[in-house]
Amino acid sequence: MTEQTQTETSVPAQAVAEPASEPRAEPVPEPQAEAEAAPAKPGKSRKPLLRAIARWTAAVLVCGGVGAGTAMGITAMDRTDVPGLATESDGRWEYPKLALPALPEGALRPFTDGNEGEIHHADLRKLLLPAPAGATVDPKLKGDWTGVDSYLALLAEKDRGTVKAYLADSALRHVAARGWTTPDGTTTRIHLLRFSSVAYAEGLKDEVTREVFRGSRLPLGVEDAEIDMSTQDVDVPDLSVYSYKEKAPYGPEQTRWAYIQAGDTLAVVTQTRKGGALTVPFRQTVTLQAQLLG
Repeated sequence: MTEQTQTETSVPAQAVAEPASEPRAEPVPEPQAEAEAAPAKPGKSRKPLLRAIARWTAAVLVCGGVGAGTAMGITAMDRTDVPGLATESDGRWEYPKLALPALPEGALRPFTDGNEGEIHHADLRKLLLPAPAGATVDPKLKGDWTGVDSYLALLAEKDRGTVKAYLADSALRHVAARGWTTPDGTTTRIHLLRFSSVAYAEGLKDEVTREVFRGSRLPLGVEDAEIDMSTQDVDVPDLSVYSYKEKAPYGPEQTRWAYIQAGDTLAVVTQTRKGGALTVPFRQTVTLQAQLLG
């Protein structure tokens, strides 16, 4: 017989009778062992208690999961999607994502080392700011080449001849323009005039800015102007920005306009709106157009 079989069939030592002459004290069981050995009292089943504990544990886990899911959901949402946390628009327009156009092979950006003439080699039409979301594009100014008369039409009739003569003498190379009207009633016109040299672009800028406070070279319908300080912090390296607005009291519409001097190109941004041209979209439009030219 194997040792395992002998162990399983042997009689426990406690069952062997002890001699009467040598009484032995029975060992006192430890409290924990006694408690484990004691049978449960009738009518006090532990199953209901265990089921209750299980239900409460499940409830806590479900609530915790719901709470964590809600927190993650709110974290993933935009601020404007969360009730009570929405922020009102500050008046800025929603423009498409902007990117500089590709250059011809071997060409440089206007303000990089090696491009001493500060020439814009990119397609001028690709440097025009696109219309914002919801705007109605002017079919006559849809981001293509245009004639000089398109720009001259922005000026008072008495000044068109003088400016036209300057443009004729300055070897103007290209004019590209885009225009639109937004739902708030603001009409925007952007003209990019590219010259054969920086000197000619600066010359036109000097001509129009010098005459502003003399009552000349003003946009059509404007009789008096003042400096528009809303764009004074537009900081694009190598560019200069000159902004003006129609001085009160004005008629049913107000005009704001800006000249952006960028190397061989002069940009003219004009906005007109009934009741008053708004500051925020004007500054935004001037800033973005300057960045495209920089």
